[in-house]
Amino acid sequence: MTEKWQSQQNDAEQVQRLALTEIRPNPYQPRKTFDAEKLTELAQSIAQHGVLQPIIVTQAIKGYHIVAGERRYRASLEAGLTDIPAIVKPFSDGEMRELAIIENLQREDLNALEEAESYQQLMQHLNLTQQEVAARLGKSRPYIANMLRLLKLPVKIRTLIREGQLSGGHGRTLLALKTPETMIQYAKLAIRESWSVRYLEQRVAEHTGSARQATSRQQHTTKKPALIRQHEQQLKEQYGTSVEITTKKNIGEITFTFHSESDYRRLIQLLKNM
Repeated sequence: MTEKWQSQQNDAEQVQRLALTEIRPNPYQPRKTFDAEKLTELAQSIAQHGVLQPIIVTQAIKGYHIVAGERRYRASLEAGLTDIPAIVKPFSDGEMRELAIIENLQREDLNALEEAESYQQLMQHLNLTQQEVAARLGKSRPYIANMLRLLKLPVKIRTLIREGQLSGGHGRTLLALKTPETMIQYAKLAIRESWSVRYLEQRVAEHTGSARQATSRQQHTTKKPALIRQHEQQLKEQYGTSVEITTKKNIGEITFTFHSESDYRRLIQLLKNM
Protein backbone atom coordinates (compact mmCIF):
# COMPACT_ATOMS: atom_id res chain seq x y z
CA MET A 1 0.00 0.00 0.00
CA THR A 2 2.87 2.36 0.89
CA GLU A 3 4.61 1.70 -2.45
CA LYS A 4 1.36 2.33 -4.35
CA TRP A 5 0.78 5.59 -2.47
CA GLN A 6 4.36 6.71 -3.15
CA SER A 7 3.92 5.91 -6.85
CA GLN A 8 0.74 7.97 -6.99
CA GLN A 9 2.48 10.80 -5.14
CA ASN A 10 5.41 10.73 -7.56
CA ASP A 11 3.00 10.83 -10.52
CA ALA A 12 1.19 13.77 -8.95
CA GLU A 13 4.48 15.58 -8.37
CA GLN A 14 5.18 15.36 -12.09
CA VAL A 15 2.17 17.56 -12.85
CA GLN A 16 3.13 21.22 -13.13
CA ARG A 17 1.24 24.31 -14.14
CA LEU A 18 3.03 25.85 -17.08
CA ALA A 19 2.35 29.23 -18.66
CA LEU A 20 0.72 28.83 -22.06
CA THR A 21 3.14 31.42 -23.43
CA GLU A 22 6.02 29.01 -22.73
CA ILE A 23 4.47 26.14 -24.71
CA ARG A 24 4.73 25.48 -28.45
CA PRO A 25 3.01 22.84 -30.63
CA ASN A 26 4.95 19.70 -31.52
CA PRO A 27 6.97 20.53 -34.66
CA TYR A 28 6.36 16.94 -35.80
CA GLN A 29 2.58 17.13 -35.40
CA PRO A 30 1.08 15.58 -38.57
CA ARG A 31 -2.31 17.14 -37.92
CA LYS A 32 -2.63 20.44 -39.76
CA THR A 33 -6.28 21.39 -39.14
CA PHE A 34 -8.52 21.33 -36.06
CA ASP A 35 -12.31 21.37 -36.15
CA ALA A 36 -13.19 24.91 -35.03
CA GLU A 37 -16.63 23.97 -33.71
CA LYS A 38 -15.36 21.06 -31.62
CA LEU A 39 -12.46 23.18 -30.37
CA THR A 40 -14.92 25.83 -29.18
CA GLU A 41 -16.99 23.15 -27.40
CA LEU A 42 -13.85 21.93 -25.61
CA ALA A 43 -12.89 25.52 -24.73
CA GLN A 44 -16.31 26.06 -23.13
CA SER A 45 -15.93 22.87 -21.13
CA ILE A 46 -12.44 23.89 -19.99
CA ALA A 47 -13.67 27.35 -19.02
CA GLN A 48 -16.27 25.71 -16.78
CA HIS A 49 -14.42 22.66 -15.43
CA GLY A 50 -10.75 23.29 -16.13
CA VAL A 51 -8.30 20.97 -17.90
CA LEU A 52 -9.03 17.55 -16.40
CA GLN A 53 -6.13 15.69 -18.03
CA PRO A 54 -2.63 17.20 -18.09
CA ILE A 55 -0.90 17.60 -21.41
CA ILE A 56 2.51 15.99 -21.93
CA VAL A 57 5.42 18.22 -22.91
CA THR A 58 9.16 18.00 -23.29
CA GLN A 59 11.68 20.73 -22.58
CA ALA A 60 12.98 22.59 -25.63
CA ILE A 61 15.82 25.08 -26.05
CA LYS A 62 13.25 27.74 -25.25
CA GLY A 63 10.15 26.73 -23.33
CA TYR A 64 8.38 23.44 -24.02
CA HIS A 65 7.09 21.43 -26.96
CA ILE A 66 3.80 19.55 -26.76
CA VAL A 67 4.09 15.79 -27.12
CA ALA A 68 0.42 14.95 -26.48
CA GLY A 69 -2.59 17.19 -25.90
CA GLU A 70 -2.47 19.94 -28.51
CA ARG A 71 -6.29 20.20 -28.64
CA ARG A 72 -6.38 20.88 -24.89
CA TYR A 73 -3.65 23.48 -25.33
CA ARG A 74 -5.48 25.25 -28.17
CA ALA A 75 -8.81 25.11 -26.33
CA SER A 76 -7.19 26.55 -23.20
CA LEU A 77 -5.90 29.48 -25.24
CA GLU A 78 -9.40 29.99 -26.66
CA ALA A 79 -10.89 29.80 -23.16
CA GLY A 80 -8.61 32.61 -22.01
CA LEU A 81 -6.51 30.55 -19.58
CA THR A 82 -2.97 31.64 -18.79
CA ASP A 83 -1.57 28.28 -17.69
CA ILE A 84 -2.27 24.56 -18.03
CA PRO A 85 -1.47 21.38 -16.07
CA ALA A 86 1.37 19.52 -17.75
CA ILE A 87 3.70 16.59 -17.23
CA VAL A 88 7.27 17.26 -18.34
CA LYS A 89 9.13 14.25 -19.71
CA PRO A 90 12.34 13.87 -21.74
CA PHE A 91 11.78 12.71 -25.32
CA SER A 92 14.08 12.41 -28.31
CA ASP A 93 13.04 13.88 -31.65
CA GLY A 94 12.25 10.38 -32.92
CA GLU A 95 10.06 9.61 -29.92
CA MET A 96 8.24 12.94 -30.27
CA ARG A 97 7.54 12.23 -33.90
CA GLU A 98 6.28 8.69 -33.21
CA LEU A 99 4.06 9.72 -30.29
CA ALA A 100 2.57 12.60 -32.27
CA ILE A 101 1.69 10.28 -35.14
CA ILE A 102 0.22 7.61 -32.86
CA GLU A 103 -1.81 10.18 -30.92
CA ASN A 104 -3.08 11.52 -34.24
CA LEU A 105 -4.18 8.01 -35.26
CA GLN A 106 -6.30 7.75 -32.10
CA ARG A 107 -8.48 10.74 -33.03
CA GLU A 108 -12.18 10.05 -33.45
CA ASP A 109 -12.49 12.47 -36.38
CA LEU A 110 -9.48 11.15 -38.28
CA ASN A 111 -10.30 10.91 -41.98
CA ALA A 112 -9.02 8.16 -44.25
CA LEU A 113 -6.39 10.31 -45.95
CA GLU A 114 -4.91 11.53 -42.65
CA GLU A 115 -4.78 7.91 -41.50
CA ALA A 116 -2.92 6.88 -44.65
CA GLU A 117 -0.49 9.80 -44.31
CA SER A 118 0.21 8.80 -40.70
CA TYR A 119 1.12 5.26 -41.74
CA GLN A 120 3.40 6.64 -44.44
CA GLN A 121 5.10 8.94 -41.92
CA LEU A 122 5.74 6.06 -39.53
CA MET A 123 7.32 4.10 -42.37
CA GLN A 124 9.44 6.98 -43.65
CA HIS A 125 10.64 8.56 -40.41
CA LEU A 126 11.10 5.38 -38.37
CA ASN A 127 12.24 3.22 -41.29
CA LEU A 128 9.47 0.67 -40.74
CA THR A 129 7.93 -1.81 -43.14
CA GLN A 130 4.19 -2.17 -43.62
CA GLN A 131 4.32 -5.35 -41.54
CA GLU A 132 6.12 -3.55 -38.70
CA VAL A 133 3.63 -0.67 -38.73
CA ALA A 134 0.78 -3.18 -38.65
CA ALA A 135 2.32 -5.00 -35.68
CA ARG A 136 2.86 -1.77 -33.70
CA LEU A 137 -0.71 -0.60 -34.22
CA GLY A 138 -2.55 -3.92 -33.98
CA LYS A 139 -3.64 -3.81 -37.64
CA SER A 140 -3.26 -6.33 -40.44
CA ARG A 141 -0.66 -5.71 -43.15
CA PRO A 142 -3.31 -5.82 -45.93
CA TYR A 143 -5.27 -3.12 -44.07
CA ILE A 144 -2.19 -0.85 -43.94
CA ALA A 145 -1.41 -1.54 -47.60
CA ASN A 146 -4.99 -0.79 -48.63
CA MET A 147 -5.00 2.54 -46.78
CA LEU A 148 -1.65 3.56 -48.29
CA ARG A 149 -3.13 3.13 -51.79
CA LEU A 150 -5.11 6.34 -51.20
CA LEU A 151 -1.87 8.30 -51.47
CA LYS A 152 -1.71 7.33 -55.16
CA LEU A 153 -4.85 9.36 -55.91
CA PRO A 154 -4.59 12.72 -57.71
CA VAL A 155 -4.08 15.69 -55.38
CA LYS A 156 -7.57 17.04 -56.14
CA ILE A 157 -9.25 13.82 -55.00
CA ARG A 158 -7.04 13.59 -51.89
CA THR A 159 -8.22 17.10 -51.02
CA LEU A 160 -11.87 16.05 -51.41
CA ILE A 161 -11.28 13.14 -49.01
CA ARG A 162 -9.48 15.40 -46.54
CA GLU A 163 -12.44 17.82 -46.65
CA GLY A 164 -14.91 14.99 -46.05
CA GLN A 165 -16.63 15.29 -49.43
CA LEU A 166 -15.55 11.74 -50.35
CA SER A 167 -14.84 8.73 -48.14
CA GLY A 168 -11.80 6.48 -48.23
CA GLY A 169 -14.01 3.82 -49.84
CA HIS A 170 -14.83 6.20 -52.68
CA GLY A 171 -11.12 6.94 -53.12
CA ARG A 172 -10.07 3.29 -53.29
CA THR A 173 -12.82 2.61 -55.82
CA LEU A 174 -11.61 5.44 -58.05
CA LEU A 175 -8.15 3.87 -58.21
CA ALA A 176 -9.55 1.25 -60.58
CA LEU A 177 -9.83 3.94 -63.26
CA LYS A 178 -6.89 4.39 -65.59
CA THR A 179 -6.28 8.13 -65.78
CA PRO A 180 -6.33 11.01 -63.27
CA GLU A 181 -8.76 12.87 -65.51
CA THR A 182 -11.28 10.01 -65.41
CA MET A 183 -10.85 9.63 -61.65
CA ILE A 184 -11.60 13.32 -61.11
CA GLN A 185 -14.59 13.14 -63.46
CA TYR A 186 -16.15 10.28 -61.49
CA ALA A 187 -15.25 11.90 -58.16
CA LYS A 188 -17.19 15.02 -59.13
CA LEU A 189 -20.15 12.89 -60.24
CA ALA A 190 -20.10 10.94 -56.97
CA ILE A 191 -20.25 14.18 -54.97
CA ARG A 192 -22.87 15.87 -57.17
CA GLU A 193 -25.15 12.83 -57.25
CA SER A 194 -24.43 11.69 -53.65
CA TRP A 195 -23.36 8.24 -54.86
CA SER A 196 -22.71 5.56 -52.26
CA VAL A 197 -19.46 3.61 -52.46
CA ARG A 198 -21.40 0.60 -53.74
CA TYR A 199 -23.01 2.60 -56.55
CA LEU A 200 -19.69 4.16 -57.51
CA GLU A 201 -18.21 0.66 -57.66
CA GLN A 202 -20.94 -0.31 -60.13
CA ARG A 203 -20.31 2.73 -62.32
CA VAL A 204 -16.55 2.23 -62.28
CA ALA A 205 -16.93 -1.48 -63.06
CA GLU A 206 -19.18 -0.59 -65.97
CA HIS A 207 -16.68 1.97 -67.22
CA THR A 208 -13.70 -0.37 -67.02
CA GLY A 209 -15.77 -3.21 -68.49
CA SER A 210 -16.89 -1.00 -71.36
CA ALA A 211 -13.29 0.01 -71.95
CA ARG A 212 -12.21 -3.64 -72.12
CA GLN A 213 -15.10 -4.46 -74.44
CA ALA A 214 -14.22 -1.52 -76.62
CA THR A 215 -10.62 -2.71 -76.78
CA SER A 216 -11.81 -6.20 -77.71
CA ARG A 217 -14.11 -4.87 -80.42
CA GLN A 218 -11.33 -2.79 -81.86
CA GLN A 219 -9.18 -5.89 -82.13
CA HIS A 220 -11.83 -7.78 -84.09
CA THR A 221 -13.68 -5.13 -86.04
CA THR A 222 -12.86 -2.09 -88.09
CA LYS A 223 -11.98 0.89 -85.95
CA LYS A 224 -14.34 3.82 -85.79
CA PRO A 225 -13.15 6.97 -87.52
CA ALA A 226 -10.94 9.09 -85.27
CA LEU A 227 -13.41 11.99 -85.40
CA ILE A 228 -16.27 9.78 -84.14
CA ARG A 229 -14.15 8.45 -81.29
CA GLN A 230 -13.13 12.00 -80.43
CA HIS A 231 -16.77 13.09 -80.32
CA GLU A 232 -17.69 10.11 -78.11
CA GLN A 233 -14.97 11.03 -75.63
CA GLN A 234 -16.00 14.69 -75.60
CA LEU A 235 -19.65 13.78 -74.94
CA LYS A 236 -18.63 11.29 -72.26
CA GLU A 237 -16.63 13.94 -70.41
CA GLN A 238 -19.36 16.54 -70.87
CA TYR A 239 -22.24 14.38 -69.64
CA GLY A 240 -20.45 12.06 -67.22
CA THR A 241 -21.73 8.82 -68.71
CA SER A 242 -21.02 6.30 -71.46
CA VAL A 243 -21.87 7.60 -74.94
CA GLU A 244 -21.79 5.58 -78.16
CA ILE A 245 -22.11 6.92 -81.69
CA THR A 246 -23.02 4.48 -84.46
CA THR A 247 -23.15 5.50 -88.08
CA LYS A 248 -24.25 3.88 -91.34
CA LYS A 249 -23.88 5.91 -94.47
CA ASN A 250 -25.55 9.25 -93.74
CA ILE A 251 -27.64 8.19 -90.71
CA GLY A 252 -26.78 7.07 -87.19
CA GLU A 253 -27.55 7.12 -83.49
CA ILE A 254 -26.08 8.73 -80.37
CA THR A 255 -26.76 6.58 -77.30
CA PHE A 256 -26.49 7.91 -73.74
CA THR A 257 -26.42 5.45 -70.82
CA PHE A 258 -28.13 6.19 -67.48
CA HIS A 259 -28.33 4.01 -64.36
CA SER A 260 -30.98 5.48 -62.10
CA GLU A 261 -33.94 7.84 -62.15
CA SER A 262 -31.82 10.67 -60.75
CA ASP A 263 -29.16 9.96 -63.36
CA TYR A 264 -31.84 10.09 -66.08
CA ARG A 265 -33.15 13.44 -64.81
CA ARG A 266 -29.60 14.79 -64.68
CA LEU A 267 -28.97 13.86 -68.32
CA ILE A 268 -32.30 15.30 -69.48
CA GLN A 269 -31.56 18.58 -67.69
CA LEU A 270 -28.09 18.77 -69.26
CA LEU A 271 -29.50 18.10 -72.72
CA LYS A 272 -32.20 20.73 -72.24
CA ASN A 273 -29.54 23.27 -71.29
CA MET A 274 -27.50 22.68 -74.43
